[in-house]
Amino acid sequence: MRRLLGLVTTAVLLGPAAPLAEVPEILRVSAIPDENPNELLRIYTPFAEYLSRELAVKVQFTPVVDYAATVEGLAAKKLDLVWYGGFTSVQAVRRTNGTAKRLVLRQEDAEFRSVFIANPGSRIKSLEDLKGKTFAFGSVGSTSGHLMPRHFLLQAGINPEKDLKQVAYSGAHDATALWVESGKVDAGALNFLVWDKLVQTKKVDLGKVNVFYTTPPYVDYVWTARGDLDKGIQDKIVAAFLKLDYANPEHKKLLDLHRTKKYIRANDADWKGTEEAAIAAGLIK
Repeated sequence: MRRLLGLVTTAVLLGPAAPLAEVPEILRVSAIPDENPNELLRIYTPFAEYLSRELAVKVQFTPVVDYAATVEGLAAKKLDLVWYGGFTSVQAVRRTNGTAKRLVLRQEDAEFRSVFIANPGSRIKSLEDLKGKTFAFGSVGSTSGHLMPRHFLLQAGINPEKDLKQVAYSGAHDATALWVESGKVDAGALNFLVWDKLVQTKKVDLGKVNVFYTTPPYVDYVWTARGDLDKGIQDKIVAAFLKLDYANPEHKKLLDLHRTKKYIRANDADWKGTEEAAIAAGLIK
């Protein structure tokens, strides 16, 4: 009887058993669709292969149709690890009741920027010149293609829906650049790394589109895991990214795909400003 009472007392003191962390048979990795599908496969399939070797677990890249699907996928445990923009990481943490865990980011993401571009014929040289013009954001859920450009427009006293002639959403950063280049819209905003890549690969005609404004820095993209993913797996994921060394030719290929030279640890508190900007813009409550 004493032994039974002891066991009961111990159980009461310890409380209910915590839910067991999950070690998936297949780690399902995804990313927000901020570029065209073929480009996403080109970038993230090698990352899945690298993680599979490092974690000794099968890793599968799972493309999604839109930004919201990455958030719902993580919350429904259909995705385990996602490359989010800052805003979608905020949404994912909220959607999972604060359990989703930001793991690592590129060093560039600690001081990210958006560029505003325009067709030279539109005579746009400042944010003020956007009044009465047509304009394209990227995806509604994009940090660098929508939330932060909107934030800086509002700070400059420009309400997109009231002061611009028309506001459209291209769905992706590269699409925004092509819309401006083709004259479909007068101006647009996209992330600076995609813009740099488009320029370097000569996929934009600089005679038809140029940068007229670059935003102040803000924190953005981050690899985020679902909270109930096994802590040991999460630690191995972090270690795998921090291990990447630009001096190693094989590692350099991966880092170049993600347009960086180094990953750093994430600190959840750094995205508080992103959440506040989203609230101020009326995108979340």
